[in-house]
This record gives sequence, C-alpha cells and structure tokens, in this order.
Amino acid sequence: MIADDDLAEDRQAYLVHIDHEADITFPAQQVCDLTDGLYLVVSALSRSRLYHRIKRQLPPGTAFLVAPLAGAPKFKGMSRGALAFSRNIWPPNP
Repeated sequence: MIADDDLAEDRQAYLVHIDHEADITFPAQQVCDLTDGLYLVVSALSRSRLYHRIKRQLPPGTAFLVAPLAGAPKFKGMSRGALAFSRNIWPPNP
C-alpha cells in the first residue's frame, strides 16, 4: 500500500527487504512487490525517514533493510511487471 503523504517531486528509489509477512503501508509514490518480502520503493522521503516509518509498522525484532539505489538493479525471476516498473523509473538508454 502507498500513503498519500509522499507527493513531492524529488524522489529516490530504494530496495526494501522485510523478513516478515506484514501489511505495510509504504510512504511512497510507487511500490513494486518484486518477490516475497522484497520491494522496489520510490519515495520522496530520506532513507532514514522511510526506514523509521516502516519500522514503526513491524513487530519488534523484525529484520528488514532499506537501501538506496543509484541505478536500475539487474534481476531475474521477479514478479510480473517488475521489469516494466523498473524501466519506468530508469528508462533504457537508446
């Protein structure tokens, strides 16, 4: 899910891994569920703010990771639509 409070134009893509099956509301403009617990998240929030907003929604002790991405990740075998989502963020070079 996506929260409505993240509508700024400046945005950063993050790779988020959550070791828990939780219903997370991502404070983000766009979210792609890559596979179980692994997400590509586009947000105007800083890494720290995104981390803490996710952390507050998880049970104590849940392992998770928030890492900024400088460019398009290489991947295979992810969910349907993941490549199109990625190309929407990072259009292929002609």
